[in-house]
Amino acid sequence: IMTAASLWGTAGPATQALYGVASTTPFSISALRLTIAAPLMLLLCWRMLGRRMFAVARRDLLVMMLMGVLLGLSQASYFAAISNAGVAIATLTTVCSTPIIVTIVSTLVTRERPGKWIIAALVCALVGTTLLVNVQPNPELADTTLAGMGFSLLASTIYAGFILSGRLMIGQYHPLQTSAIGLLTGSILMCTIATGAGFALSYPAQGWLLLVYLGAVPTALAYGLFFSGTRTTPATVVSILTLMEPLMATALAWLLFGEQLGLSGVLGAALLLSAMVMLARNPQ
Repeated sequence: IMTAASLWGTAGPATQALYGVASTTPFSISALRLTIAAPLMLLLCWRMLGRRMFAVARRDLLVMMLMGVLLGLSQASYFAAISNAGVAIATLTTVCSTPIIVTIVSTLVTRERPGKWIIAALVCALVGTTLLVNVQPNPELADTTLAGMGFSLLASTIYAGFILSGRLMIGQYHPLQTSAIGLLTGSILMCTIATGAGFALSYPAQGWLLLVYLGAVPTALAYGLFFSGTRTTPATVVSILTLMEPLMATALAWLLFGEQLGLSGVLGAALLLSAMVMLARNPQ
């Protein structure tokens, strides 16, 4: 799980590097990433399950396809956030806001009164996000950080819908089935959207290498490792281990692109991470 989360953390820097070597769009990156990952996940699913991978009820198939739609749109929003706010802010906001949104929605659906830990986590998340809004990772992004934060929150909201939809499948199907169908659906959707919006398919060799990396490593391989680990690891531990993603992304953003959060940004990041840990250890 830690390896998977660390690989997820490399997706943001790889995307930022791709923006630096080619003229592309968030829709195009999402479409190509999913298109590369989908056949790899389908092959893995076939190897693990064989013919059982096709044993899916029609209603559940629609839910899995919806998950693919949400995954594709959340990735596109995340990639747009990176181009506007940089890797560190986009990743911290997206990853750490998602469990907050999931918890709020779950509380509203069950109509249970939020506990003190949920309220504390929400306050930390709101203050942390506010502090990150005021951060300028580098002069070139000074005027677009707010837009990037907006895309980050959109990505986390859509991904929260992906997680909530996935809960309907728990215990019914192997996670690889859900992932394979979801990635294939997301690939078809994002290719359709990218075609209508202007599909960017012209990349230098370095650009294609980055795209192959995005599809094969932080998508197909990382999800395979993650689902293998979750079969024997408690959910609370999983939630904490996935903190490796924003930590890895932030470290790489600093090392590779010189992005600096400053005192305000570090405090905001710490509050977001604290909120995530609170929810992981005290989900009720």
